Amino acid sequence: MLTVAFGGTRDGQAPLTWGQRLIWRAVHLMGDSQTFLSCPWVLPVYGRRDLGSVLDTLRVLLGRHESLRTTFAATPQGPVQRVARGGELTVDVVEAGQERALRVAERLAAELGRTAFAHDRELPLRCAVVVKGGRPTALAFAFSHLAVDFQALNTLSQEWRALLRGEELPPAEWQPMDQAAVEREEPYPARSAKSVRYWHSVLAEGPLDVFDHPPREAEDPRFIEVGMESVALATAAQRLAERWKMSTTSVLLAACATVLATVSGRPRAVMQLVHSNRRDARTRTMVGTVEQDGLFVLDLPATDFAATCRAAHRGALTAYRNAHYDPFEMQAMREEIGRRRGREPDLDAFFNDRRTIGTWPGLPPAGPDEDVARLAEKTRTYVTNAWPGVRFKAFFTVVSAAHTGQLSLIVDTAYLPGDIAEAMLRGVEALLVRALTEEVPMTAVPQVCGIGPYDGRLRTAGPPGAGRSR
Repeated sequence: MLTVAFGGTRDGQAPLTWGQRLIWRAVHLMGDSQTFLSCPWVLPVYGRRDLGSVLDTLRVLLGRHESLRTTFAATPQGPVQRVARGGELTVDVVEAGQERALRVAERLAAELGRTAFAHDRELPLRCAVVVKGGRPTALAFAFSHLAVDFQALNTLSQEWRALLRGEELPPAEWQPMDQAAVEREEPYPARSAKSVRYWHSVLAEGPLDVFDHPPREAEDPRFIEVGMESVALATAAQRLAERWKMSTTSVLLAACATVLATVSGRPRAVMQLVHSNRRDARTRTMVGTVEQDGLFVLDLPATDFAATCRAAHRGALTAYRNAHYDPFEMQAMREEIGRRRGREPDLDAFFNDRRTIGTWPGLPPAGPDEDVARLAEKTRTYVTNAWPGVRFKAFFTVVSAAHTGQLSLIVDTAYLPGDIAEAMLRGVEALLVRALTEEVPMTAVPQVCGIGPYDGRLRTAGPPGAGRSR
């Protein structure tokens, strides 16, 4: 075990940024389940480096980015971020042995994130160096989501590679304390008020629940994450996006929202979209958490899935435009609606595209559209994690992977059992693959997806491709 001493150019205390406020509330709602918000990350060591030079590079990152030397605390005036000018980070050193070093690093990163951060006294990152034959090969991290989002992690990866090459980086000019200050000045308050009004227009009269049916006896564990790896999914989404001149995110969102609406037995899907919120040039390379949730509404058209994708694209743009707000003001509005309607609307359905690029550059050749369906024979589904108490009814995540489409779905099994979650993922794939070769009427979606409305009892037509390897 080693210590890395670090120092920066300033210290200070400031209110939380809007992005930090969103995560602060989530941390306190989740309690022990806040480990869901930990961000595991691996930085490979490029070239033949010794341990000293690797730790020196880590020291540079800690000095550059104030969020990595920040603690968070509640005060009578509200939660604050406290930036330390200097300090020490403890780093474990782990020998990979006969295992692949990156695999060991990935496992270590996951393990480091399984303990909740003590945000008031602990730096928002944990680190281990994986060595093989005495030479460092990778760094394994767990970051608190209060300090980083996935765009920030990609910035750290780019800087890490550049620093190892010996490049001089320009100073990191914009930091979370700067962001917190500017969010108190116009036009930010007006922007927040506009977003709150939009959310209010949806929540004031919309459904109070994600699903109409009451909870059933939950499975054990109650909250599970089902994953799917599908080259067919990625190939179809990429081709449809090119055909319809939209992003693959819009295509995947449309398919997930359609399946969710079908299972809920409603003509409308209401979901929260995790949005990067980095339209301001100053935040594009800021290491901090800027992500916020947008409110997405999709009224299923009576025509076909192509029209649904176009409607989803428009709906996503509306959600993104209204995803920059003070979470404390947003929560006050939701509580006011709760007092008027008897309780707050349940918004525990989410979609998150974690990819940094909207394509899959490593996809294998797939041949003509008619052949893509054969790729679905190799699709794999599996249970990846169990999350105690995360409170999500349905949470779709598109995972970064170059060579295959990875889509996961966290469900509360009191509302959607595991086999329904698997059927929903298979249904997303089936819908996209079918849309490649024919127009899919919305009336045909249950048959194409192999799943219909769920009311607490199993009522599926059997997931498409039943019998594939799990």
